[in-house]
Amino acid sequence: MEGRWIEVADRVLVRRYAELDLSVGLVLGDGGCLVVDTRGDERQGAELAAEVRRITRDPWTVVLTHAHFDHSFGTRPFLSCPVWAHEDCHADLVADGAETKEAWARRYREQGRPDVAADIEKTEIVLPDRLVTDRAEVTAGGRRAVLSHLGRGHSRCDLVIAVPDAGVVFAGDLVENGAPPAYADAFPLEWPDTLGGLLGLAGDAVVVPGHGDPVDRAFVTAQHAEIEAVAGLCREVAAGRMSREEAVRRSPYPEDTTLTALDRPG
Repeated sequence: MEGRWIEVADRVLVRRYAELDLSVGLVLGDGGCLVVDTRGDERQGAELAAEVRRITRDPWTVVLTHAHFDHSFGTRPFLSCPVWAHEDCHADLVADGAETKEAWARRYREQGRPDVAADIEKTEIVLPDRLVTDRAEVTAGGRRAVLSHLGRGHSRCDLVIAVPDAGVVFAGDLVENGAPPAYADAFPLEWPDTLGGLLGLAGDAVVVPGHGDPVDRAFVTAQHAEIEAVAGLCREVAAGRMSREEAVRRSPYPEDTTLTALDRPG
């Protein structure tokens, strides 16, 4: 089987994929459901949609945690339905979607996976039509989900989805389990405050990262300390008080991750 469901709370499921160690979400209500992220191309999105339909025939609403292809390019098979995202997710898909398709298709082809490359190339990017600036609430089948943009971190358009009656928070790639956080589009100096806001919002909730198995508050607290340490290294290097080599030695993350963070503008 391509993926597997795990239930993390009452009628809140996470579908785990070996491909990119991705985690997507499903919140079941009475007469409606919420799908959190749609995978990386139309074929993958169709697989997810079919698996949701094995569980429920209720109408769905989609929420995208951010614009990166592996979380947002699989939306078309879910239409027609409301698609929620941060307003900058819409802007990033418009500005960078075509280039991202080309880049990832090329990368998969170089990895000897032309089938995945072709799927990405054939994918039609769907733009979200329900845009969040700071906060919004969505009700699906009588269940309330709170969508919050707590600041920039992994990207400029990270959206956190809290399901208060279940004690679950979908964090997107603000939290990473199983690999270092990804800094390619990140804001290293702002990420600690954004993640601190997530900790304040989540309390003792189960936190679902964008990649890897669900985690608890202790895991997020430890990762917050690591991301804060990287932010400090970025400040020291930018001020000329520390060399890049020394920052790499002191970093909690591997060299390539640290260098990527050091090269980000903020």
